[in-house]
Amino acid sequence: MNVILAIVVIFLAWSAFKLKKLTKSGAVTAVFVGFSISYGLGINGLVVLGAFFISSSALSSIFKPKREGLIEEKGSQRDAYQVLANGGVAALISLLHAFNPSAIYQAAFIASLAAANSDTWASEIGKLNKSNPFHVLSFKRVQAGTSGAVSPLGTIAAFAGAAFIALSAMLFTWDSFTWQFPIICGIIVAGFVGNLADTIFGATIQVTYTCEVCGETTERLVHCEQETKHRSGLKWVTNDTVNALCTVMGAVTGAGFAYMIL
Repeated sequence: MNVILAIVVIFLAWSAFKLKKLTKSGAVTAVFVGFSISYGLGINGLVVLGAFFISSSALSSIFKPKREGLIEEKGSQRDAYQVLANGGVAALISLLHAFNPSAIYQAAFIASLAAANSDTWASEIGKLNKSNPFHVLSFKRVQAGTSGAVSPLGTIAAFAGAAFIALSAMLFTWDSFTWQFPIICGIIVAGFVGNLADTIFGATIQVTYTCEVCGETTERLVHCEQETKHRSGLKWVTNDTVNALCTVMGAVTGAGFAYMIL
């Protein structure tokens, strides 16, 4: 791994911590994720990772006031679990690519981050939808921030988020494949598929709790300074688990498209 890239990774993680975009554990984990990606894919991979992190962090800051009343478990500051949930799959694919260079791995890497970005943009921009979103299974209107909720604006943002990552990746020539329209479309679709999987998993198996003080549905173990009661989903399937599954689905779909196209 290039020493200059290593210094850049450490500096960016430290800066994100100082700007309160990452917790201390998140910053340390981000360094290891960045090291893995720079080792396997060099500056190409780091730019795509940076495109995801910078755009998603910017949106979280811009729409931070909108978070009041939402049922999210965590705020906009990413901890180690959130860093791994969004970038862990990309880091693993980068290491696999380092030992066995392949266009399939490169496409899977880009698609995994396209999925993470698609989900983040859908969540953050979807909050601007004027009416409450629909639940993906019941089609009933639910509170903004509910797992499994979809809105027209959020759906458009999901495609835009995936496209943004694909375009950032196109800034470079990748070793094992040349850019062509079908693979660009494949990565964008793969990113959206990951976001869709996130929505469905969030609606079906992600854990939710009920606050016995105010009656609100939440992802938090404590609400209104009281322990919440398990309502639905699997207790071990948190939002971080669902986010990780989102990137897995994006990577697998992207790899599939690459296998068929390249």
